[in-house]
Amino acid sequence: MIIHSDETADIPTPSGLMRLHIFRPATEGRFPGIVLFSEIYQVTAPIRRLAVMMAGQGYVVCVPEVYHEYEAAGTVLAYDRPGTDRGNFLKYEKPLASYDHDARAALDWLAASPHCTGALATMGVCLGGHLAFRAAFDARVRAGVCFYATDIHSRTLGHGQQVAGRQMIREALENAGSRYEWHEFNAQHAFLRDEGHRFDPDLFVLGMEMTRRFLERALHISA
Repeated sequence: MIIHSDETADIPTPSGLMRLHIFRPATEGRFPGIVLFSEIYQVTAPIRRLAVMMAGQGYVVCVPEVYHEYEAAGTVLAYDRPGTDRGNFLKYEKPLASYDHDARAALDWLAASPHCTGALATMGVCLGGHLAFRAAFDARVRAGVCFYATDIHSRTLGHGQQVAGRQMIREALENAGSRYEWHEFNAQHAFLRDEGHRFDPDLFVLGMEMTRRFLERALHISA
C-alpha cells in the first residue's frame, strides 16, 4: 500500500506545541490509528521506516516528538554518545505528567482526524514502549504494543521516579483480568532498530508479524 509520509501537525499541549509526524495510506478512506512513540532519539530514520511499515498495512500513524519542550521542532538526536546522553538526560528530566498530557493530546488529534476510524492503538520502542504502555490506559485505546520498554520494570521514568518491578506490572494485569500477550526474546535491546549492530532481522520480522496479527484482532472491527 502506497502511503503519504511527509505530513506533520503541530498540536497544543499543556507544555507547548508538539510536532506529530503523520504516515497514512494514500488511498481514499478511513483507517484505524496508531500513536507510535519513539526511542530517546526522537523521530529518527529507523523510527520513520517503522512508521511507514505500519501505515502501509492500513493504519494512520502519528509519531510525536517526545522532547518538544526541550528541543526545537524537527530535532533528531544522533545515535552516538552525545545523542544518547542527551536523550537519557531528558528522559528523566521531563515530568511524568507531561508525558501523559502529550499522549492524550496525540490521541485526541488522531481520534479527530478525518482519515481515522476512531479505533486507536499505541505502539512504541525503548522509551516509547513505556509511553505506549502508559497511553494504553486511556479508555479509547483498544490495544498497545510495547517493545523492550525501558524503565517500566523499575518505575524510573520521569523526574523523581524510582523503585518497583516488572513482575508487579504483570501481576496487576493478571489481577485486573486484562487480555494481554507477554513475550520475551533472547535479543539485545533495540533489536528492531534497522541501523547499527543490535539489529536482528529475523526477530524484526517475527515481531512485526506478531504486531500485525495482534492489531488486526484488536482494531479491525467497527469503530
